[in-house]
Amino acid sequence: MKKYLLRGLLAWAVFPGLACHAAQSSVEVPAAPVFATVGKKVITAQEYENSVNAAARQKFYHGKPPDAEVDALFREIGNKLIERILLADEAARRHIRPDAKKIAETIAGYEARYKDSAQWKQNRERLLPGLREKLEQHDVIDQLEATVRKQPKPTVAEARAYHESHPDAFTEPEKIHLSLILLKVDPSSPKLAWDKADEEARQIAGRLKKGADFAELARLHSGDDSSQRGGDLGYLHRGMLPENLQDKVDQLTPGSLSEPIRMLEGVGLFRLLDRKPALKRRFEDVAERAGDLLARERSETAWKNFTAGLRKHAQVEIDTKRYPKLAASAP
Repeated sequence: MKKYLLRGLLAWAVFPGLACHAAQSSVEVPAAPVFATVGKKVITAQEYENSVNAAARQKFYHGKPPDAEVDALFREIGNKLIERILLADEAARRHIRPDAKKIAETIAGYEARYKDSAQWKQNRERLLPGLREKLEQHDVIDQLEATVRKQPKPTVAEARAYHESHPDAFTEPEKIHLSLILLKVDPSSPKLAWDKADEEARQIAGRLKKGADFAELARLHSGDDSSQRGGDLGYLHRGMLPENLQDKVDQLTPGSLSEPIRMLEGVGLFRLLDRKPALKRRFEDVAERAGDLLARERSETAWKNFTAGLRKHAQVEIDTKRYPKLAASAP
């Protein structure tokens, strides 16, 4: 987050309009169009739109996203900006002070990292106050979050109850031990090449059914990396294979051979060597993990309820005329 924080401040310094905005964000009297008011503080439209644009560049760098994802990002950024003000106000109410030593060390790190940057040198004096202010705000919010998230350590009885009520979290999925002979075919090859690989696979399957050694034929014919191990793929968890391939393997019994299967890389023959059913781990074996998962869940719930409570009791008004798609997220 700190990397993007400084990048944003540099952008504000390069573009005077943004620099002016940076100095005016969250002030009591708006000097520009407003995105939202939070109590007596405001989030300017410019601050909101700059934040959305920065987030969009990071998230949708690959191209134009679906409209639904854009709308969701608009709501997410708006809620984060509102939440940031509420959290900073709550930290102030609790008299949480920023860690001066930590802030100084962070700024010193920026100084060292950008010491050769002409842009940093030119704008350093203008940037430092805003940078320090934002670092301090992040720090007190981090301290507040750590306090809220700190929950009593679950008892053994509570961890055991969590283990019983969340079986999926402690169940090892089914494992299958497979061997493979892969006759490689380039995906762009013509139909004739694929038909030829199908025929070769059927001939190899015929030899296997007559008692030929799978490992030997894998070393001779397979183009997969496993060929040096006689085609042995080891144990694979359910879900590691493509769905269409998993369906075919599910029909096999230990020791049986599949029919030739077309895959992305070519035509494959699989032999199922072993199948280990899903296994739920005993509580005694996962007691520490059960306690950790329960503690994490309680921490998340505490933080979620805390932030929701702040929002519920806050006076927040979003300019839904300017941003009509945010009407659903307005209180």
